[in-house]
Amino acid sequence: MASVIPVWSIPSVPVAGSADTFPVRRIYCVGRNYAAHAREMGADPTREPPFFFAKPADAVVPGGGRVPYPPATSSLHHEVELVVAIGKGGADIPADKALDHVYGYAVGLDLTRRDLQSEAKAAGKPWDMAKGFDQSAPISALHPAAAAGHPAKGTIRLTVNGDKRQEGDLSDQIWSVPEVIATLSRLVTLAPGDLIYTGTPDGVGPVKAGDRLDGSIEGLDTLTVTIG
Repeated sequence: MASVIPVWSIPSVPVAGSADTFPVRRIYCVGRNYAAHAREMGADPTREPPFFFAKPADAVVPGGGRVPYPPATSSLHHEVELVVAIGKGGADIPADKALDHVYGYAVGLDLTRRDLQSEAKAAGKPWDMAKGFDQSAPISALHPAAAAGHPAKGTIRLTVNGDKRQEGDLSDQIWSVPEVIATLSRLVTLAPGDLIYTGTPDGVGPVKAGDRLDGSIEGLDTLTVTIG
């Protein structure tokens, strides 16, 4: 059988230190996983169960670079995050076994059309288009856990044109990576190729065309994005 339309390329992320790539199947994101960010967004940072939203796989921008300012917004916000790459799938994964399912880690940006998100929240409507637009998920090269370990603490930071905007520590996460994986795997069956963006510290804010964003996490590559 032949495909009735042209078959697109599978989105992928480079693997640090090699010519290999990691094919992307799905992208899940955790909302409000740092207490200070929850407060700046007007939410209660109590330890409620984590909630998730999704981005399309082809929203990734592998290795960063230039990202166009998206249409339909005048308030594009940055959110720097630790990204978890799933290498072994499963459902109902126990938290104490969750790290066995991780291939590696990267630095990511959850770009957000904040005005669309705020309008949708106020109207009680879904905010998919505030999060899941084209090129909304820049990501650095992946560092395999076999070499880099499993980062549970360390500085996470984002600068805009050299000025610090966001800074926190991975240990500030309300829900740890194993807990996030365990919870998500009770909602969907995780599969190799899934990416999980694990939430952002406080300090989110708007960017404009021409801005340079540098996101970093101790032990991982710096992700550099210029807003076109």
